[in-house]
Amino acid sequence: MARHDIPGLILGSGLSRRMGDDKTQIRLGGLPLLEHVALRLAPQVATLAVNLPTGHPLSGIYPNIPDTRPDRPGPLAGVLAGMQAFAQAADRLVTAPVDAPFLPRDLVERMVNDASLDEIVVAASNGREHPVVALWPTGLAKDLHDWLADPQHRRVRDFIHRHPFRIVPFPEAERADGRGRIDPFFNINTPADLNLAGEIVEGGGA
Repeated sequence: MARHDIPGLILGSGLSRRMGDDKTQIRLGGLPLLEHVALRLAPQVATLAVNLPTGHPLSGIYPNIPDTRPDRPGPLAGVLAGMQAFAQAADRLVTAPVDAPFLPRDLVERMVNDASLDEIVVAASNGREHPVVALWPTGLAKDLHDWLADPQHRRVRDFIHRHPFRIVPFPEAERADGRGRIDPFFNINTPADLNLAGEIVEGGGA
């Protein structure tokens, strides 16, 4: 597994309305959900940070980069905070949501390949884009800051489509228990999703 000179940021400032609880602290296979994502992403990046509200119980485990905009306006605020934090140290930043415990172990490798420095690179699977699983030029920080000043500008895909971008498809992952395959960007939104993820983890993962 290759480690790249690119920082990674786990986006965990969402309100978790459908789950009814803070996703970052939900336990999956004995670990907080945040830890599952960190274990997948950390070996692929130069440094790993999290985007959590100030004072969050898990904010001391990894460097925390809280939103720089008020009112928790969505994942783009976390992306902006990451761009601003890493702009002097890196020309690109990779982000992933806190609720995707089966991220590909070659995620960054495949996103970096053949991508130019000015492109946003977006992961996809099963014909569906996953815009918060993306590689972002940190030089877009000012444009994103200005974009978010309009309260109508909250959709990640809308911002991406303002810039050169590339879609990178990923195949489904084999479950270790032999019970089929799983979308590598399967995300946990409901208790039923959490139960399924628990079965997969108990069976050896994916």
